[in-house]
Amino acid sequence: MAENQPRHPFLQGLSKHRGAPPTVVVIFGASGDLTARKLIPAVYNLAVDNLLPADFHLIGYGRKPIPDDEFRGMAADAVKEFSRRELNAEVWGRVAANTTYVAGGYDEKPAFDRLAAHIAEIEKRIGRDVQPLFYISTPPSVFAPILLNLGASGLASKHLGHVHHAKVIIEKPFGKDLASAVALNGTIRSVFQEHQVYRIDHYLGKETVQDLLVQRFANSIFEPLWNRTFIDNVQITVAEEVGVGTRGGYYEQSGALRDMIQNHTMQLLALTAMEPPVSLDAEAVRDEKVKVLKAIQPLRVGPGGDVARAQYAAGLLGGKPSKGYLEEEGIAPVSATETYAAIRLSINNWRWQGVPFYLRSGKRMARRVSEIAIQFKRPPGTLFAEGERFNLAPNTLAFQIQPDEGLSMVLNGKVPGLETRTQPVKMNFRYSTTFGSNTPEAYERLVLDAMIGDGTLFIRGDEAETSWRLYTPVLESWAAAKREGMDSYAAGSWGPPSADELLSKNNHIWRKP
Repeated sequence: MAENQPRHPFLQGLSKHRGAPPTVVVIFGASGDLTARKLIPAVYNLAVDNLLPADFHLIGYGRKPIPDDEFRGMAADAVKEFSRRELNAEVWGRVAANTTYVAGGYDEKPAFDRLAAHIAEIEKRIGRDVQPLFYISTPPSVFAPILLNLGASGLASKHLGHVHHAKVIIEKPFGKDLASAVALNGTIRSVFQEHQVYRIDHYLGKETVQDLLVQRFANSIFEPLWNRTFIDNVQITVAEEVGVGTRGGYYEQSGALRDMIQNHTMQLLALTAMEPPVSLDAEAVRDEKVKVLKAIQPLRVGPGGDVARAQYAAGLLGGKPSKGYLEEEGIAPVSATETYAAIRLSINNWRWQGVPFYLRSGKRMARRVSEIAIQFKRPPGTLFAEGERFNLAPNTLAFQIQPDEGLSMVLNGKVPGLETRTQPVKMNFRYSTTFGSNTPEAYERLVLDAMIGDGTLFIRGDEAETSWRLYTPVLESWAAAKREGMDSYAAGSWGPPSADELLSKNNHIWRKP
């Protein structure tokens, strides 16, 4: 575009490479915790970065009647408390000027008709069509009523076939098993077309997760080694220091497998193990993710199987006593809900035949960390063996997703001195030190991607069902067994003995991040 050529009016106020049409974002569950902590700050930071359309409107929707001014005040307080940047009055003023609130039930069609009329009034006032983006940030029990009323009110089909067509973002959990995920997909497809739907997993918006594709496919030193010939095993860890706190009632209906393994860790696995896509087009990437998920072998449950589960017991965390799961508020003394799950997966394709993938996630663990560790096969030890002892550490490439985003590589180096002795050494790259600590939050990237219609970092319907198809038999087996086979681990540790046994059968051990 020539320097003196005026930009298209839809692109005024936008960065030149991430243009979105005029948009109205409607947040269902506008008074909820996720809205305050993540969504409102995400919108604000996009405004700071000049990435919102010039005609951008924000509508909060919830059961509780809230005056517009009060909702704007709540939103400003959320920015002050949770944004990565301080509140800039001028920038926030531009967002607040177009921020309103609509009260209504999630199962009340007249309330959705009022929402439709409100959006139509915005279009009439600005003299152009706007793209409606509906963000469902509510408990899963009202997903279906919201979706059906978006259809019944005509909002789901608004501007369909044009650049301004309606879109919907759906938060996790996407179902609780295969049957519920299939049913929810059925409801979605009765109202929306697949290209309108954005099933969100915020892990996919994290910088290191996106960097995984860059490291794999933009560096020739990795791709030739990314296969069964050179890789010994892959370990994916999502560990939390916190317990269930006051969320015991919710967690009793969830557990580690549903809460973390089925969604977050499986997304990390898919990006790690997928074949190179033909392009970075959203469907090309998601096609390859689905292929690798379908290649995973069914899991064996029971003694000698591929899964382990446990609950945290009393222990020490940060030097302070920490109570066990069964002592937490709202937890039944005979609870069979796992706070830790470990999985050993086998991918039956040419690239990964014989390479085990180990997944683990738990609460009240030694430290908070999420990482993907690629452990390469050891070189022959003939040159550097000390007597009968093999002294070379395996080379490991680790992508740390949180809390300190970056990657590290473990190599073998010579210890200074007159003797030839080796020692593992680590090479580190951290986003905070290289690019600065104020990197965008995951929700900023994902909200922007949905506005511009890029579904690469979102989950497709068949992808969600394929993951549930793998884990539903495990959940059913655990439900039937109740507490039988439930292991325990001390709070502040790295997990139970049964998880160590999953690896020891292949002469592997868990990496300590």
